[in-house]
Amino acid sequence: MGVDAAIVVCEPDPSRVLTVSPLLHFLDKWEIPHVVWLNKMDRASAPFSEVLEALKSVSSRPLVPHQYPIGASEDLVGFIDLVSEQAYHYHDGAAADPVPLPEDLAAEEKAARTEMLETLADFDDHLLEELLEEIEPPEDEIIQDLKMELGADLVVPVFVGVASKDYGVRPLLDALVRETPEPHVTAERRGVDLSSNEPLVQILKNYYSPQGGKLSLARIWRGTLKDGASLGVDRMGGLYSLMGSQQQALSAAEAGSVVAIARLENAKTGDTLSTGESTSVLPIADILPAVYSLAIAPEKRNDEVKLSGALNKLVDEDPALHWEQHGDTHEVILWGQGDVHLKIAMDWLNRKYNLPMSTHEPQVAYKETIRNAKSDIRGRYKHQTGGHGQFGDIYIDIQPLPRGEGFRFDQKIVGGVVPRQYIPSVETGVREFLKQGPLGFPVVDVSVTLKNGSYHHVDSSDQAFKQAARIAMQTGLPECKPALLEPIASLSISVPNRFTSNVLTLISGRRGQIMGYNNKTHWPGWDEISAQLPVAEMQTLILELRSLSMGVGFFSWQYDHLSTVPERLKERIVATAGSHK
Repeated sequence: MGVDAAIVVCEPDPSRVLTVSPLLHFLDKWEIPHVVWLNKMDRASAPFSEVLEALKSVSSRPLVPHQYPIGASEDLVGFIDLVSEQAYHYHDGAAADPVPLPEDLAAEEKAARTEMLETLADFDDHLLEELLEEIEPPEDEIIQDLKMELGADLVVPVFVGVASKDYGVRPLLDALVRETPEPHVTAERRGVDLSSNEPLVQILKNYYSPQGGKLSLARIWRGTLKDGASLGVDRMGGLYSLMGSQQQALSAAEAGSVVAIARLENAKTGDTLSTGESTSVLPIADILPAVYSLAIAPEKRNDEVKLSGALNKLVDEDPALHWEQHGDTHEVILWGQGDVHLKIAMDWLNRKYNLPMSTHEPQVAYKETIRNAKSDIRGRYKHQTGGHGQFGDIYIDIQPLPRGEGFRFDQKIVGGVVPRQYIPSVETGVREFLKQGPLGFPVVDVSVTLKNGSYHHVDSSDQAFKQAARIAMQTGLPECKPALLEPIASLSISVPNRFTSNVLTLISGRRGQIMGYNNKTHWPGWDEISAQLPVAEMQTLILELRSLSMGVGFFSWQYDHLSTVPERLKERIVATAGSHK
């Protein structure tokens, strides 16, 4: 979000251009100017024109060739700059030499240049008039058009080369200097008020180092930022330019700079900060929804006290991660974008914070409920020792509730057969028993009604009635035909439509229910599939989805409801859970 322009590097393989589709969509959604650089042109699997057409099919912005290759695959020798119509020959690790335009490529070059000019003329009436009148536009005018239309994210210039041999890298850098927008143009597009000189910065990313503490990578959108200034509630602990891991101290930095700021302890990724009273808030990209999780625990028990602090730093560095202490399973669960993402996170915890971790698949938060009602269940607790004894005696009704109702406790005591002060203890005993029902899981959607009972004016107590309630539940609940419930997630899956049928098969094979699918809005050639899927079937879903969709498929999800587990799976789940207790 802090860049003036982006370079999308891809291979000249028409069968794989789909893999850049989500990236191009992101850049276009945020109107970030970008160019495409076709790398490895010495290994091209198809003609340049065919690769260009394939790329156009996945871009919502028109692609314009800025260069045309001379030769193909292993015979690649140079390129033609379509702005100047100057041909160049490549040299390993050195600048390209100008050469005469190859006669055998004159027609292809002319066609490619005409395509570029006609695309630019769609946004420039003066250039359109020149083309209609067959006036050759001057080179400076073409460059200015490229600069304006690239800066407004209206066109996407395409360059070629071979990075490993330094073919085309220097012309690409020259074009970036010449044609990408200046910082103030980007600031205006981001909505920055440039009428003020008050420094305005946005946090792009946070880093933690064992020695240097917290560093915040920030874009200066406006004004001059001086070392030692206060940003928000924090005072800067240093201002640096970064080159890899090397830091160079700065006394000040101008608008357009990307700098590292030390000790902004309260700064989060995306925050907009200023040195004064500015209330500007710049837009930030959406945090990617988590789609893969692992239950984690320190290998050394003594490290448990350090875990939450290290995880908070980890999430501060990478907002695509998040963690939770699950309320039902009591596991610490780390969420991310896939198995590789979480493996990297585990490596960070080990290397940066000396926290080697053990991991396993998270437990599914199963629940249980009842199918039948049971009335007049007695719970009688009598215990006699020296001195006062313990006595509590109750009768309860147990009934199922509609799905999602949770737990309800009522009492219909008449005549004080159970004194009022003991009724809350009965409810407490019931609630405690429901934490682990007959199948070994928390019980939900149950109503318990206290109907009758008796007490002893000396031996009765809160504890006695709580125990009586537990006895009644232990007696009655197994007779109410317990049923196992599993959480069901509602999913929205996005894939190119050529993979839709495969995804439908994938969901059905995981006990999922297809709710429907439609064209994905603003994503030409993509479908959006709505489905419901048991959470127990979701652990490796993202891995299979990416595998069958060339790595580009994605989904978002949320908890939807609880559903009864099929009987054929119930016994296995209960047995497995029992072996873990």
